[in-house]
Amino acid sequence: MNPYQAPLSEMRFLLEHLFDADATWQSLPSLEGMVDLDTAQAILDEASKLNRDLVHPINRPGDEEGVAFDSGKVTTPAGYKAAYDAFVEGGWIGLCGDPQYGGMGMPKMLGVLVDEMGYSACNALNLYGSLTAGAALAINAHGTEDLKATYLPKLYSGEWAGAMDMTEPQAGSDLRHIRTRAEPQDDGSFLISGSKIFITGGDQDLTENVVHLVLAKIAGSNSLSLFLVPKYAVTGSGEVGEANGVTVGSIEHKMGLKGSATCVMNFDSARGWLIGRENKGLACMFTMMNYERLAIGIQGLGSAQAAVQMASDYAKERMQGNAPGSSNSSDPIVVHGDVRRMLLTTRTLTDAGRALAVHTGKQLDLAKFADEEAVKAKAARYVGLLTPVAKAFLTDRGLDITIMAQQVFGGHGYIRETGIEQLVRDTRIAQIYEGTNGIQAIDFLGRKVAGDNLVTVKEFIAEQLALIEADGSEQAAALRRGFADFIEVAEWINEHKLAKPSLINSLAVEMLDAFGYLLYGFYHLWMTKVATEVGSELAKPKAAYCDFYFAKVMPRYQALLACARSGDDAVMDINDDWL
Repeated sequence: MNPYQAPLSEMRFLLEHLFDADATWQSLPSLEGMVDLDTAQAILDEASKLNRDLVHPINRPGDEEGVAFDSGKVTTPAGYKAAYDAFVEGGWIGLCGDPQYGGMGMPKMLGVLVDEMGYSACNALNLYGSLTAGAALAINAHGTEDLKATYLPKLYSGEWAGAMDMTEPQAGSDLRHIRTRAEPQDDGSFLISGSKIFITGGDQDLTENVVHLVLAKIAGSNSLSLFLVPKYAVTGSGEVGEANGVTVGSIEHKMGLKGSATCVMNFDSARGWLIGRENKGLACMFTMMNYERLAIGIQGLGSAQAAVQMASDYAKERMQGNAPGSSNSSDPIVVHGDVRRMLLTTRTLTDAGRALAVHTGKQLDLAKFADEEAVKAKAARYVGLLTPVAKAFLTDRGLDITIMAQQVFGGHGYIRETGIEQLVRDTRIAQIYEGTNGIQAIDFLGRKVAGDNLVTVKEFIAEQLALIEADGSEQAAALRRGFADFIEVAEWINEHKLAKPSLINSLAVEMLDAFGYLLYGFYHLWMTKVATEVGSELAKPKAAYCDFYFAKVMPRYQALLACARSGDDAVMDINDDWL
């Protein structure tokens, strides 16, 4: 198996030429002078080396060994601790964290690319840091000054880890049925009691403390509140103290991500502190949840990139069959039309997916750092629109890509030694957790498209098409027609959403996927245009990828919109007994 190589030239192209990162950063006072393209390139280079040399080599062994659990203690696979310590030493956990509390303060446009490398190199290890960064974001947004001063420096440094505790056996996505209780105490703290399941990074042997963000109901209330509950109590000097009633009941035995500890967590009168206001916990938790939704989208992207690289290398090395007219005893399978179709499909979806990730990161940076309220507000709306697309479309296509890459390997893709089957198993969960992709699609269509009567989605589409306004090609015309068709169907859904309350739920996935394929078409046209204008070495391959995408991949949106146009009768007018 060849070592992982980060697509650094692609990443730099997106930052430097497509999204004009340097000008964006210098226009934002909080980032001006802190980061430029040279700094970003240096960070990407170091992240690439770390993930290639230290993280990727433990990926398959960690999958083989898995997480161990004995007498309440969780042990990660060999090599995880050393790799994690390297991340801590380099300050990587707090890359985008608040500098006031020890974070590096880097922009999200850069952070998503570093995250991609981590997920490409080892999905399971990267999850630990991702949960920590999300927990820190929620504490920073909603915690008291004392909580921020006490916990954020340790989280950003990586000395302590974070975990998100929501799900219970009887309460999956429907959090109204949570039973975990919080009893108020005279000192302002709460005693938390209950059990949670599916808690990624709920415990491990990488850090000296785990900071849990726990959804619970305050005694006498049926609404949810959010609490910070450390595994070990924290002393007045900020050091780890005695056990705090937080224990691991068991670890879950999963299809993939064997090196990531997914835990059943028990809270027995564990002392915690309120995050945000009482009975407003879900709104606070969504700060972390939305961070993790983008992060899991990047998981799908990272897995896709690793799969593309593995399949491409294998196709150029594996000798089997003959090219038409060849007199060789055999040729590499890359010459065969079906293999080329698979390689090009995986590559074009991955390249456009990276553009979506950076685009979403740019909107997050504008929403966070911009001075003008109008700029911040519009960016926040675009973040809302793009986040469910990034989570769902990147992970759905990520699984498609890993399976297609596995197909390139033929029989060798079904055995463990090649490593590609691990990517399929690791990636499968990304469609499920942090809100299933069906839930993401309902959020996209119901809240972000129809929620404001298409104002945001129309504005967003118009802005993107303006970037290729001068393009008179048939591809550009096809893209304009495609977006017009999407708006037409979305308007019909919006018009009938009240009279037909199941319409949005039934059509949401088709509409999100149609939007995703069209948006990827835009990215390919735009990347080709910009690469040609700046004389990039990527111009010719970008043009070839664009041609393939418009011919073979983007037309899928037409079938999706045709399904959406048919309405929900075929879905809803079926006897439950027939399902």
